[in-house]
Amino acid sequence: MNKANYYTAESDWQYWSVSQYKDFEKCEAAATAKLKDEWKPSGSPEPLIVGNYVHSYFESKTAHKAFVANNVGAIISKAGATKGKPKKAYKQADMMIQTFENDDFFNVVYQGEKEVPLEGTIFGVKWKGKLDCLNVKGQYFCDIKTVDDICKRHWNNENRQWVSFVEDREYILQMAVYQELLKQKYGKTFEPFIFAVSKQDVPDKMAINIDQWKLDNALAQIETNVDHFNRVKNGQEEPKHCGKCEYCRMTKRLNGFTEVSDILDKER
Repeated sequence: MNKANYYTAESDWQYWSVSQYKDFEKCEAAATAKLKDEWKPSGSPEPLIVGNYVHSYFESKTAHKAFVANNVGAIISKAGATKGKPKKAYKQADMMIQTFENDDFFNVVYQGEKEVPLEGTIFGVKWKGKLDCLNVKGQYFCDIKTVDDICKRHWNNENRQWVSFVEDREYILQMAVYQELLKQKYGKTFEPFIFAVSKQDVPDKMAINIDQWKLDNALAQIETNVDHFNRVKNGQEEPKHCGKCEYCRMTKRLNGFTEVSDILDKER
């Protein structure tokens, strides 16, 4: 596994990644269709490009310059008064970058090798991961997260409680996988740190750590699910439809009636 082949379709079939695992958690049918390139989720790619724009800056000047060149059509406005200038989202991204650049704590901690690919075997299946910043000597790794509002509450329907964006987006699970892959490679337990920056007019920022028991619980959650998911991925079991995602709505076929009082029981 290296930087050149990390994002290829071949590696997606050969390895599990956290993003792929989360796709299967949400809907096995949609995840399988996406993996087979039979369906792609709709929606604007801008949030992903903005996130990668920020990440590439802290990887290196060369990487950022190349990223901008490869995505100039998305970044630069083509019409109106702002023609030839960066779109609003990328002006905001530059402010987010400055928020970190001007912070002494961030600059002290965010030191090490950037964009480090990892691979290993967790619970009998092959996994890949890519670290934003790895500090082997300090025995820690960092991940930059861009978010609309760091302190915004998110409702978790399964546990019936409000949670942070870290829990809502399952970043604890991501850090647990990376920690395990690093442990396999170096024989040591590395501590994960998240540096979050918001997309607000005046960006907020926060340095976040995670209790080890939460990382252990996230890894145990993977152990419960990954064997079934892997069998689905390899065609040994039929994928389940969640019945409520974009893919399921698109492929839905009516096969009977729902009585009025049961409509709200169809959890969405």
